[in-house]
Amino acid sequence: MEKKLLSIWNTPLEQMPRLAVALGLNADDLWIKRDDLTGLGGGGNKIRKLEYTCAQALENQATTIITVGAAQSNHARLTAAAGAKLGLNVELILVGEQPTQVMGNVVLDGLFGAQLHWLGNADDAKLEQATKQRIDVLAAQGIKAFFIPFGGTSAISAFGYVDCAEELKQQLTYLDHVVVALGSGGTMAGLVHGLGAEKVYGVHTGAVNDPEVRVRLLLSEMQEESFQQNLRIRMDQVGTGYGFLTKEVEEALALIAQYEGIVLDPIYTGRAFAGLIAAVRDGTIQKGQRTVFLHSGGLPGFFGHPETLSYASSLAK
Repeated sequence: MEKKLLSIWNTPLEQMPRLAVALGLNADDLWIKRDDLTGLGGGGNKIRKLEYTCAQALENQATTIITVGAAQSNHARLTAAAGAKLGLNVELILVGEQPTQVMGNVVLDGLFGAQLHWLGNADDAKLEQATKQRIDVLAAQGIKAFFIPFGGTSAISAFGYVDCAEELKQQLTYLDHVVVALGSGGTMAGLVHGLGAEKVYGVHTGAVNDPEVRVRLLLSEMQEESFQQNLRIRMDQVGTGYGFLTKEVEEALALIAQYEGIVLDPIYTGRAFAGLIAAVRDGTIQKGQRTVFLHSGGLPGFFGHPETLSYASSLAK
């Protein structure tokens, strides 16, 4: 299967010298891989995965893509955009109630022409059941649907981040750490597969209950044998829960914005950068080590998170 090209690669790799010095690192220690600048649909890491999953859908002669996610899912937004680009219908099954005021990613879901189904307070089992029912309904109408899992993550789509690892090898002669948000696991799994487990530092975002198990299963399937190496995963940045803003993330959002002019989202990249800051402060990441922060996108989600909007507004003077 040949992946379906949805963006222009390679994404930029930039230094963050002012922020590096502010954190106590050398000016050339800290870099940022700009996977927020992937172009399609507002950008983000899911596009690398969708190049593989959309190719699968087309290979299976599907005319509709169905996927699932949280209300402000970046993956759902980019699936809708990919479907628009490729001429595929997209249906999104989302956790939560239909909002009275549409914000953030949901605005773009509709703009890209996706059909939204709201499930209320649904767990994984309910999401799976609703998806199967919808696929059956479409099949009865003679419509072939292709399901893309939560976060766009599968052993096949994770090869999108093996591609990213190869880009990093071309862009840097060496690196010590790649810091990445750990959600559904595919981005970290692909980077580990491409760079080695010792180079990749995942920061758990609270998107799943079993992040290490998920990454290990993906890697085992990717390499077709049990993955036995140690994974580097930071677990202390979730706070009171997946959807809630933490003080550590507030600091991370403000620092990277005010020192480098870069915006992160409060759930994924914000937590990942908060984890990077904590790793510098506890000595896991040290001065003189070349560290790359993977910016996996999510800017529209910033504008769909009331707590974050309130915090950012409080900084205006």
